[in-house]
Amino acid sequence: MFGKLFGGRGERPAADPHALPVPRRQKNGMYTLRALGDQRVLALVEAADAGDWEAVKAALAPFDLGRDHQVLGQLADLDGVQDWIGRAVEEDKEHRATALLISGARYINWGWEARTAARAVNVTQEQWRVFHERLDIAEEQLFEAAELRPEWVTPWCRLLTSGRGMSLGPAINETRFDAALRREPLDLAPHLEWLSQLQPRWGGDPGQAMAFARDALARAPQGHRLGCVIAMAHIEDWVESDHADCLKTPEIQAELRDAADHSILHPAYASRPGWQHDFNMFAMALSLAGERHTVRRVFQALDGAYTRWPWAYFAEPEKQFARRHRRV
Repeated sequence: MFGKLFGGRGERPAADPHALPVPRRQKNGMYTLRALGDQRVLALVEAADAGDWEAVKAALAPFDLGRDHQVLGQLADLDGVQDWIGRAVEEDKEHRATALLISGARYINWGWEARTAARAVNVTQEQWRVFHERLDIAEEQLFEAAELRPEWVTPWCRLLTSGRGMSLGPAINETRFDAALRREPLDLAPHLEWLSQLQPRWGGDPGQAMAFARDALARAPQGHRLGCVIAMAHIEDWVESDHADCLKTPEIQAELRDAADHSILHPAYASRPGWQHDFNMFAMALSLAGERHTVRRVFQALDGAYTRWPWAYFAEPEKQFARRHRRV
């Protein structure tokens, strides 16, 4: 399927030996991606869910947590990690940097859970207090992890998230963004964090984020996932706009088609655990733009695999994915 979609000779790629079996689909043909669709990541998540630090370290062996944002994200999203990771930080001196990284990432997500997704004016003083308390802990831990492992990029990307949440301002966050790019100039994750920072709701100027995204795409080699920054930039414009149809223009449709062809649909695109997240970004952006051709290729490649982000911008994200998936 991918060979046809990506313009190759049509043969199927070799099966991924680590891919999780597709679970029972819902009636609408979709399913929620679990553990980045990878058996090794699932083993990691299960070890972390059990609070088994030795098993977590063993399951991390195939991955570079200092560079793999998506694998780190699986641990950061897991409720309960905060209950045991502190012991690993204090007791395992050899792997202290890894434990600090996991703890810092988890405390950021735990802080946002306390704050909730409500508008700032609707967040209570107690929620703000807990939010900042947890982000303070995260910042301290991530800075120490970055000091212990100066080659890592993931601490700096997570510090962009905490810095935005704590309203530290664009100057401080730009320093953190530059630190991430010195380590990985084309890394998608810090680019997406900076794209958020440039939104008007976070103090950016209208059009600033889109200009940044276009510049990033211009620097990206063909087949590089950095092209997803264009999809997210248009999604963010839609979020900021008061008009639901703001992306439905021939110019935006063409730009999204070109970006998809340059990145996720290019033959050089390398699939990796969680590649479905890249495709979901383009699926949402293209469907919001009313594009009819490339969006079909993207949804066909997904074959029903749904990731909550970025569809979480909708009130009913699963229904939106299913409805747009059916249309194509």
